[in-house]
Amino acid sequence: MLAVPGVAALHSGGPLGGVATFLPGRRVAGVALREDGTQVHLVLESTADVRATAEAVHRAVAALGPAVAPQPVHVHVEDIAAPAPRA
Repeated sequence: MLAVPGVAALHSGGPLGGVATFLPGRRVAGVALREDGTQVHLVLESTADVRATAEAVHRAVAALGPAVAPQPVHVHVEDIAAPAPRA
């Protein structure tokens, strides 16, 4: 998902990390794999086209198939990253 142009980061849901998947030995913030589908929570770059970027992430995750990412896939844009300061 981070390879999709316009995605700045995965959004964990705050200091308590409400959105995450726990895998052996690690935690993947911003992604929740559940029996009823996959939730992906994003922070987009300030210049990103929100709809096009969300659709691209949806296609990328859905292409992984239900064995990896339970269907349906729900993409949530949680925030827009501040633009980088100009030098």
